[in-house]
Amino acid sequence: MISVIDGTGKFLPEKILTNRDLEKMVSTSDEWIVERTGIRNRRIADGNVSASDLALPAAKQALESAGLKPEDVELIIVGTSTPDMLFPSTACFVQAKLGASRAVAFDLLAACSGFIFALAAADNYIKSGAYKNALVIGAEVYSSIVDWQDRTTCVLFGDGAGAVALKAQEGTSDGILSTHIFSDGSKADYLYAPGGGSSQRFSTKMINEKQYCLKMQGRKTFTVAVKKMVQAARIALSHNSVSTSDLKLVIPHQANRRIIEAVARQLGMNIENFFFNIEKYGNTAAASLPIALDEAIREGRVVKGDLVLTVTFGGGFTWGSALIRL
Repeated sequence: MISVIDGTGKFLPEKILTNRDLEKMVSTSDEWIVERTGIRNRRIADGNVSASDLALPAAKQALESAGLKPEDVELIIVGTSTPDMLFPSTACFVQAKLGASRAVAFDLLAACSGFIFALAAADNYIKSGAYKNALVIGAEVYSSIVDWQDRTTCVLFGDGAGAVALKAQEGTSDGILSTHIFSDGSKADYLYAPGGGSSQRFSTKMINEKQYCLKMQGRKTFTVAVKKMVQAARIALSHNSVSTSDLKLVIPHQANRRIIEAVARQLGMNIENFFFNIEKYGNTAAASLPIALDEAIREGRVVKGDLVLTVTFGGGFTWGSALIRL
């Protein structure tokens, strides 16, 4: 039994926040942001829009392209670090809004690696025979946890959602060949959002000090991200006895163009073999990979039978990869 990606979808808010807009908000410049990150624009959700609101149209698009109806869905996993609320899960809200009344629904939190972690979980459920199909979604509203006065982080992030529909299939060499996920909690303070949980509870002080906003040690995070993404990529290739020359496309987490370029160099690959959309959307965290996968498919960068490597890195630290034959 293997999990086949049978449909994909994405959704981005209409509002575009440009680098020129940010120049009016913090001490930065379009030239600096592009040079350091590769980002030109990012999408920002309205203040009344939640992660499930973004996830819903992405999920519908994925189901439509897979030929599935909401009532067919057996499992919904949402990777998000900006959920609608502490509970119920964002996945439960998606289930209700979608009308997928038969589906088991839960969230998975692994920051920017959330989609790969959710994909790994869904893939293993399908391979075990527990479910015949699954909806895996990455949905984020990072504008809700960004400190818009912190120029080191506010230039990086955007909002969006992406989704894939998985189906169980036998007798095929296509599908998710393997997933590989990793964590290192000893470096949590390199990239985290400290406030709002049971460790730093909601209070006037916590809000005034913006402890609910994400904090990042950029240089340290950069170094570890490159190392771990290269590691995850090599493990996926070795596990499946393939080489970089066998890959049609690498779809990396869209965090920073310089990170992706460093990963390409260390893997000895041409940067043209990597998919980029970071200039349009910035870092959409757990939504980054499914958005990029959907665009790569719809733009014809990959077609059925192509070998695709996805690789990611996020707060925790978490990182991982998945090798997929479409």
